[in-house]
Amino acid sequence: MTAASTRLSVMMFLEYLIWGSWLPLLALYLGDVLGFTGGQIGWIFATQAIACVFGLYFGGQIADRMISTEKLLALLHLCGGIAMFALAFQKEFWPFFIVMLAYQLAYMPTMSLTNAICFHHISNAQTEFGKLRLWGTIGWIAASWPFVFILAGKTGPGLHAALSSIFTVAGIASIALAAFSLTLPHTPPAPREEGASAPMKAIGLLRDPAMLVLFIATTMDALVHQCYFQWTSPFLQQAGLAENWIMPAMSVGQIAEIASMAALGWALAKLGWRWTMTLGILAHAARFFVFAIGDPLWLMVAINIVHGMCYAFFFAAVYIFVDEFFPRDSRASAQGLFNLLILGLGPFVGSLLWGALGDRLTTAGQVDFTRLFMAPAWLAVAALLLLLVAFRPPARGAAS
Repeated sequence: MTAASTRLSVMMFLEYLIWGSWLPLLALYLGDVLGFTGGQIGWIFATQAIACVFGLYFGGQIADRMISTEKLLALLHLCGGIAMFALAFQKEFWPFFIVMLAYQLAYMPTMSLTNAICFHHISNAQTEFGKLRLWGTIGWIAASWPFVFILAGKTGPGLHAALSSIFTVAGIASIALAAFSLTLPHTPPAPREEGASAPMKAIGLLRDPAMLVLFIATTMDALVHQCYFQWTSPFLQQAGLAENWIMPAMSVGQIAEIASMAALGWALAKLGWRWTMTLGILAHAARFFVFAIGDPLWLMVAINIVHGMCYAFFFAAVYIFVDEFFPRDSRASAQGLFNLLILGLGPFVGSLLWGALGDRLTTAGQVDFTRLFMAPAWLAVAALLLLLVAFRPPARGAAS
């Protein structure tokens, strides 16, 4: 491994360690500790989508056309770290919402910026990106295990206080990545070409039928994906799993993701874009159909193993496809455009939909997860059928 690839791997490790520190337990914290309703929890999760809309322009246009990507990454993570520390002290809905929105405005653009830095410094995205991205998965897994001990044996007020540590851990990791970003390989803006701004150029490429179909399927699958993050921790708690084991149970999927990311290059070469992505969406459908069964507990934990295929075979494949088919001077914006779907539009609709559906299916404090999880399961089926029938990627994608 070269010095540059080592630094890129550490960047990915810290990027996803930050996210994995707070996201899996956020819904549990908001409901059990702060007492927010399902609708309010949905709006907190929707801040991610709002931030992605702004990130599409500011993160993409600035990195594509104005300043070096690694310096922008450092600034955004510094701001995000400060916001994370502040979240631990917010107890009411509106203050929490505003600070979380500020955090998401800083963090969400970094998702596409880290991808853009990687793609800028590798020669073969299909074979090399998965090997770098799997360090993000390792970072997510590493974030979950300290909470086994932080939350162990805690009940009542003690558990509530311990749950707030998710923000402290994320804040420390954010400041660390802000400093480390200044050591990353220099990634200057691309030479400016004549014509529209980088984001508008990226959006304009949706005139291609293959891009448009992928755009729609990605939106649908991102909506499905949001239900996993929003309801899995309350679901596992209601199913009888101790709170300190929820994050490790969810990290089963990330452990499997390591193997899936390592196999992604092989899958793209042997199966092609359409079938690789279809398998990723199929894994989503399978997980939610099993979740709808609700018992036994070991199966509810074990089915998370398909999460690796859900992410690697669809979302990571989408990022690689985007890098391969978008012009060089708009690639960061193109990554931001699909981040808008994967982390923005889909989660925004999903946050409100799944929050409202959860409230509707809650009786005496118990959620009817069987009925709730059937909705994303069938939506995933619709997305994979769309991909199978209508997605026809350009021939050069398969050839490369």
